[in-house]
Formats: sequence, structure tokens, C-alpha cells
Amino acid sequence: MTREQAKKTIEELIEKIDYYNMRYYQDSVSEISDQEFDQLMKKLEDLEAQFPEFKYPYSPTQRVGGTITGQFETVIHKYPMLSLSNTYSEEELLDFDNRVAKGLNGESYEYFCELKFDGVAISLWYENGILRRAVTRGDGIRGDDITANAKTIKTIPLRVKKNVSLPREFEVRGEVFMPRKEFEKLNKEREKRGEDLFANPRNFASGTLKLQDSSIVAGRRLDCYMYYFLSDEEVIKTHEEGIHLIEKAGFNVSPTYEKCADIHEVLAYIKKWEKRRFEEVPVDTDGIVIKVNSIEQQRRLGFTAKSPRWAIAYKYKPENARTKLKGITFQVGRTGAITPVAELEPVQLAGTTVKRASLHNANEIERLGLRIGDYVFVEKGGDIIPKVTGVDLKSRPEGLREFEFITHCPECGTELVRKEGEAQHYCPNEDGCPPQVMGRIEHFIQRSAMNIEGLGPETIRGLLDKGKIHDVADLYTLTFDDLNGLEFKIYSEKKDDYTIRSLREKSAKNIINSIERSKSRPFDRLLFGLGIRYVGSTVAEKLASYFKDIRKLAEADYEELINVPEIGEMIAQSVQAWFAREKNKKLIERLIRYGLKTKIEEEKEFEGNRKLDGKTFVISGVFNKVSRDELKELIKKHGGRVVSSISSKLDYLVAGENMGPAKKQKAQQLSITTISEDEFLDMIGEND
Repeated sequence: MTREQAKKTIEELIEKIDYYNMRYYQDSVSEISDQEFDQLMKKLEDLEAQFPEFKYPYSPTQRVGGTITGQFETVIHKYPMLSLSNTYSEEELLDFDNRVAKGLNGESYEYFCELKFDGVAISLWYENGILRRAVTRGDGIRGDDITANAKTIKTIPLRVKKNVSLPREFEVRGEVFMPRKEFEKLNKEREKRGEDLFANPRNFASGTLKLQDSSIVAGRRLDCYMYYFLSDEEVIKTHEEGIHLIEKAGFNVSPTYEKCADIHEVLAYIKKWEKRRFEEVPVDTDGIVIKVNSIEQQRRLGFTAKSPRWAIAYKYKPENARTKLKGITFQVGRTGAITPVAELEPVQLAGTTVKRASLHNANEIERLGLRIGDYVFVEKGGDIIPKVTGVDLKSRPEGLREFEFITHCPECGTELVRKEGEAQHYCPNEDGCPPQVMGRIEHFIQRSAMNIEGLGPETIRGLLDKGKIHDVADLYTLTFDDLNGLEFKIYSEKKDDYTIRSLREKSAKNIINSIERSKSRPFDRLLFGLGIRYVGSTVAEKLASYFKDIRKLAEADYEELINVPEIGEMIAQSVQAWFAREKNKKLIERLIRYGLKTKIEEEKEFEGNRKLDGKTFVISGVFNKVSRDELKELIKKHGGRVVSSISSKLDYLVAGENMGPAKKQKAQQLSITTISEDEFLDMIGEND
């Protein structure tokens, strides 16, 4: 095959595959079999390998991912991505309409309505019809360049359709999401493997877009709806024209939009979709976006500091359902906290079947006045487990007894304790209560702690049952033989039946390798992984940075701990109590012996000029020359410290645009020196 023939064939294959992709992912139509589609992809891959000069950036082969990103580049948005003001009431919507009418001096206008998708906002930049950049919303002024990850989403065009007249440069905005059915399917797969379930589709989509390896993103079946066209060239006169233009160009647009002649038609649109959205839309929605349709009228109405005056989001109130409370069960967390859970008669709520709901603690049960057999109202927010919001007292059967909270741990039988001033009951049997032991290990291996992959809850339970591990340090004594063929139980939904599974050779090797890799995790991640009460990831970072060695932290008294910036009384007491226990002292010595990082090595040569030695800073607002993260790094580089709250000990408040008035007022009251971005850069000699 000649070069010209190869070029022509490659372009024809790209056209065909793009067409079949669009039909499958946007129209839900399979025009050819999976085998035929795979053959086309294989032919394209082979030709691109033979003629790499014709491997175009818009080729479907670029969607498989494989790019490893060290860190995402920060990009300033050409047009700021502002958030919308929102409302839950028709009255406030009518007020919005009155403001629009006043702003347009009685001139006629119309609205354009779209569903508000519960996903992650994304901006796509195109040049000569080809996707050049994909950027997250970030702080609205600047976001992260996630182009490699965005290219893996099948409904994002790598190249727009050729027969559509578009500007040389333009931007399209939309929402990346995980389809509800795909999310449920994914969680069922994880449940079968004994892995933790993801909380909700929105968080899953957000976390996926932040992954450094685009090949993992490619396997996660994300989708995207586009809803906004932007360009310096005036090619459209209305928002509706922009929507039709991107539809013709091959972008995935939800067909649920509608042009409305006035606010009354807007209200009718809102009512129409209040129930239908659960059955007809593949993604979670939480409201309606209403925009003035005319672009010229949008310009005249303008913006406030935070949002456009020509648009508003109407939020649906969380859906309620009424059902019977069959019972109350109790879960034991890794800290020993006892959480009551309502067991309900199954009821349909927001498109899903709800059987359980959170009750939080004894105070909440008392506040609601719950009795087993009551009819209760249940509300579902974004997470898996909904919450009970009230009792239908009119329907309460006679003779129901007041509910009494348990006095002993449901797992180990130990008498519960409740500290003064706290709502939660606790099981004090830290070492002998199975859910606490297991919970501490699950916390230790999570991604934001030691990042040990492959150890799902069922595998951990199997290791505990077989006596292979008793605490987190035992993980570092595991061998391949301990894991290979390890049998564990997969329980059914009813928890009274299970099947036996065993760990395969490949999985065992992967776990051992992951445990070994975890030894290189930094000190602050290990400290967070220990699960000390009140020590989250941020507190762990501050403690590690201040003491630099776990032995020094273990020896610190209350006064030393309280002197650490932003470490309060409760945290100090909790840290001191944890390290005082003989069992924990031995645990730390074992972790040191196994080669984990328990200290921060001092840098051989300090980069900065130490002009900020001993100075503390609070950063607030939006900055033009550097990002907030870059500001933090500059402060650290020159010997300063960044804290999150304003106190009398603070040296400087670095104030950017749109800084909150509360911080500014507090700084003035305490006579804290407030400096601008330029003044800070001048201070360290880097304002160039």
C-alpha cells in the first residue's frame, strides 16, 4: 500500500468509526456487530503503526488512554466559568424574572431551559475543528488541563464534523458524568469482588477525572453532555442557536432542553421534569437551568461578582417517600462509633429502591421520636444511604413502644460508653471488636493513606479469620504463600448466606508488590493511615511537617502539640492519648523496623532566600499571576507557613479578588497586615 492509499484508508476508517461511535453512544443504536467494529479498529491501529505520520490526534485509537500525568497543568480560562445563583422557590424565580424585565427596560425576551446535571463541569477548547484542550472548572478563573483524560470519553468529539461552519477557535462547555446504570453496575461488580462501594456517581466522575493514568479513566465508562457554545466571533444570536450548532457539529446534547416564551412556560417546564427526569434521563439531575435566550440581552444584563444576571438554577427539593420502619440495626465503625440504621419496607425514591436510611445517633432517634412500626418520611441526597426526616404521627399504630438505644456493642458485647458532650456512643473494645480492627486496616490501606491496592474488605476479613493479620503492621509480614489461594467469604445481601472464593496467584502477587511499594509513602500519609481520632489528612500533614519524626511526635507533651499551628485542644489530647498506649508504641517500632517512612528528611540545600522565616500567611480570593497552590509553595519555599484561619498570631493576609468579606473584616479587627498579590511577590523578590 502506498503512502497516499494509506492516508486515504486511515481517514475513511476514522470517519466510519466516528460515525458508529456516535450512533452507539449518542443514539443507542448498534449498526454493526462488536466483532465488525473491533476489526475496523484493529485495521486502523495496524495502519497507524505502519504509517505513524498519519496517526492523527483525532483518531479513535487515541481514546484508549495511556498517558501518565505527573501533575495537571494549571490553565487560565479565556472566559471565566462562573457559578449560577440558585433558588428552591417559585416566588424567587418570579423575582428573578422581574429583575430581568427591569434590566431590559420592558423589552420582550424569552428563556431557554435545560436540566441541571449532577456531574463535573468541563471546558473543551477547539482549534480548526480539533480538540486541543480540556480544562476543569477549578476556581472559575483557572482550572486543570485534563485533555488526556477527556479524550477517553467516547461522546467528546476529537474532531468536529466537517460539514458544519464553525469559527477557527471556539469553546464548548458541558458536564462529565457517570450514567446511573453504569454506576450501579460498577458497584455490583465491586461488591462481588468484596471491594468498597463508591458513594455516588458525581464523586466517582470527579475522582476519575483527577486520575494521573488516562488508561484507567478509559475503562470507567464516563459520559458527557454539552450545553454551551462560546467564541470571539459572533456566529450565533441566541443560546438556542448555539445548542443547535454544537448538535450539528457532533457534540452530545441532552434532548431535554426547551425554549420558553415567558416565566409561566418555565414553571410548566419545571413541573414537567420533576418526576420524568428519574425515568428518562440517564444521569442524576438536581434542578433546572434557566437562561435568557438572546446573547445580546445577556451582555446587557451582565454579571455580578459571582454569577450572571441572565441565568439562574432552580433546585428541586429532595424527594421524599413514606414507608414503614421495620427495625433499627447498628453498625460499628473503625473508631468504635455506633451508628443506628433504619431498616425500611422497600420504597421507590428518586429512581431507586430504598431499603435502609441513616439515623446518625441516639439524639437523632430521640429528636424524631421513632418507634419500630412507625411510618416515616425518607429523603435521598447525593449519597447511597438516605436519611429519615420525620414520622407520620397521624398514621402511628397504637401500642408502639418508645425505642431504647442499645447498651452493649452488637458485635462484641462490650458495654458502650458515651462521653460527656458527645452525641455518639462508642464501643471501648478497640483490640477485640472485629469491625474496629477491620475498619482500622481498611483505613490504613486506602488511596489517601498507604494506597495498598487489591485488599478488599472480604480479603481482609479472610486474613483476620485465618489469623494471618491482627493489626496494620502485620500486613508487612505477609508472604505470597499467605495470600495465594486464601479463601474468604462473599456474603449475600441478606448476610445469612455466603459463597467461598479464593485469591488467585496474580492477585496475590499484586497485593505483595503493592504492600512493598507502600513503604515509600511519605510520613504524613502513614500518620493519617494510623487512624488517630481527629487526625485527618490535613492535620497529619501539619503534624508531620512540624515534628518531622514520629518518635518526636510520640514524645511531645500537650503544650508542644497545642503550639502546632491549627492544632486544637481535642486533637492534642487525642494524639497524646494514642501514643501513650503501650500497644501503639510497639506498633510504631514495628513499622519503623519494616522500613516505612516515619520521618521527613531535611533538605540538603534550601531553595529559597528564607525572607519569610517564621512568618504565617492566610491566602484568600482569586489571583491573576499565580494560582493559590503556587502561592502556598512560594511561601513554603521562602521559609513561611500557610494556615487556614485568621487569628491574632497571623502575620499576613494575602488578599486576592473576590475575597470573602468576613475574613477581611476579621483581619481589620485584629490589625493583621493585608497585602496584595503584587506586594507579596515584591516581598520575596519574584514579581517579574
